Amino acid sequence: MSKYENDVKQLLTLIGGKENIGAVSHCMTRMRFVLNDPSKAKEKEIEKLPSVKGTFTQAGQYQVIIGNDVSVFYNEFTKYAGVEGVSKDAVKSAAKSNQNVIQRIMGSLGEIFAPIIPALICGGLILGFRNIIGEINFLNNGTASLADVYPFFMGLYNFLWLIGEAVFHLLPVGIVWSITKKMGTTQILGIVLGLTLVSGQLLNGFAVASTPAAEIPKWDFGFFQVSMIGYQGQVIAAIMAGFVLVYLEKFFKKHCPEVVSMIVVPFCSLVPAVIIAHTIVGPIGWKIGNFIGEIVYAGLTSQIKVIFAAIFGFVYAPIVMTGLHHMTNAIDTQLVTLYNGTMLWPMIALSNIAQGSAVLAMIMLQKKNERAQQINIPACISCYLGVTEPALFGVNLKYVFPLICGMAGSAVAAIISVGFGVEAVSIGVGGLPGILSIYSQYWGKFLLAMIAAIAIPFVLTYIVGKKKLSTVELTGEEVSETVTEETVEETVVSNSDVKELCAILSGKVIPIEEVPDEVFANKVMGDGVAFEPSDETVVSPCDGTISVVMEESKHACGITLSNGVELLIHVGIDTVSMNGDGFETFVKSGDKVKKGQPLIKFSKEKIKNSGYKDTTMLIITDNGNAENIELISGIPSKAGETVVAKF
Repeated sequence: MSKYENDVKQLLTLIGGKENIGAVSHCMTRMRFVLNDPSKAKEKEIEKLPSVKGTFTQAGQYQVIIGNDVSVFYNEFTKYAGVEGVSKDAVKSAAKSNQNVIQRIMGSLGEIFAPIIPALICGGLILGFRNIIGEINFLNNGTASLADVYPFFMGLYNFLWLIGEAVFHLLPVGIVWSITKKMGTTQILGIVLGLTLVSGQLLNGFAVASTPAAEIPKWDFGFFQVSMIGYQGQVIAAIMAGFVLVYLEKFFKKHCPEVVSMIVVPFCSLVPAVIIAHTIVGPIGWKIGNFIGEIVYAGLTSQIKVIFAAIFGFVYAPIVMTGLHHMTNAIDTQLVTLYNGTMLWPMIALSNIAQGSAVLAMIMLQKKNERAQQINIPACISCYLGVTEPALFGVNLKYVFPLICGMAGSAVAAIISVGFGVEAVSIGVGGLPGILSIYSQYWGKFLLAMIAAIAIPFVLTYIVGKKKLSTVELTGEEVSETVTEETVEETVVSNSDVKELCAILSGKVIPIEEVPDEVFANKVMGDGVAFEPSDETVVSPCDGTISVVMEESKHACGITLSNGVELLIHVGIDTVSMNGDGFETFVKSGDKVKKGQPLIKFSKEKIKNSGYKDTTMLIITDNGNAENIELISGIPSKAGETVVAKF
């Protein structure tokens, strides 16, 4: 009998049988399915299987979290089911069949904005700070700002615009670059095209409205003229121009002989793209962007603005779950471009807070349910900081009523926010820190909306939860075990051999909650720490035995200690997709290792160039006989020396 025979048989039945499997693959910790009919998967029953640590659906993939032994489980599953596994990229491709056209468009839009959101958040905070020091007159009896009175603050106010202008006025450069990166074409051509949209030779896009038509400069080609207008801050126009460049380059790459492609492809792609951008798609995109912005602005300022706000506040969380929320980034940016502020972003931040407050109530309700708390607490923290997916998928959607209570609180908070005309300087940090992006004159009103977003979902969820949650859900299932000589012997195994774990990399140790991957950040696999590495060689944190090595991708391995503790070392986020390129392993399954012994070598540059993060996780997947494990983070680390965990 194979190790996971019973679980494998049950899982195949619970996902709808072999005929429901469109594709299957695995990474270091998860089985990844594309199901022909996702509704056939019986999630609650699957999560009760002994070897399953959790499930979730993302980008059309149904993922079952197994842990370090996933490769063994996967081999047994595919053998029993009579199916062939495919690569992770193939699974991603197949998963698109589970998404409708709108989801695919929104998914693509999300992938375009994802790399530039950090810059937008940073820019939003900078504009907020500039507003505080340069626009608020709280000195000299309300007649002067800090910048007006103190030369230092005036210098700082002017200097910070260097960054603010780069983020928002020159945004088309980042958008076109991101499109070429996502589509796998030449990124420098995207950067050049973006620069032609915001060139200093052109009339600044923000000055077009105040410039008489006769004074707008033009390129004169004799028989026709083209207006020399820049597209500063324009989102839709930049997206359209970027895709024109991408498809031109793909066309010429396909039809151009290899021997002259270096000359022909860039020229024949970039020059027509620039011409089309300034004569066709630019003007069209400008009108579309302005139209969308004006429609949303009209809804937020009309006589029915309260109804508009209530609807948006109520449905935003479900919109996030469908992936359609990525469109709001484009709308927010367009509103900032047109009106120097956005009333949409405050409602988004309030929705984050409302869903986090529903989870906070679940924490109070399930305070005796240790397993639930392992998900509830990190999900609540991340939600209050603006990342809602762990809370939505891991807690609120699971029980449904917290989701609805959060939506109700979000709707009320949105009504307060829009009713008082609260505006944000730009997109900023979501959740509780969202107030930093709000124009300071609206802080008091936004605080009132925040109170509603915290109190209403918490109270509603707590009241409903008291009635709906079962004793098992409130306290957790009690497992009784028969004590045998074998279990007694296992209990008294000394952990004196290993009392601490040392750093696996030099660099910086960060809390596991800060890892940009919901499975690790939510401690689904277990608690631990992560490293922002400064070197490229992973070493063993202690003496132990290698339990598993990802032989193809080479990006992860597992270690078992003498006291039963099991560790997972995982290099990078989604680096399994690199298929081992840039990785080298020095150990194999079954090897005995010593503290500080090299395990894996990786290339930071290749990981970065592939579009992934090199954040590396050290996870305790099984506590074994260790008790009172203390994790240490927020410190610099030296591989093999700095202590990051004590038993």
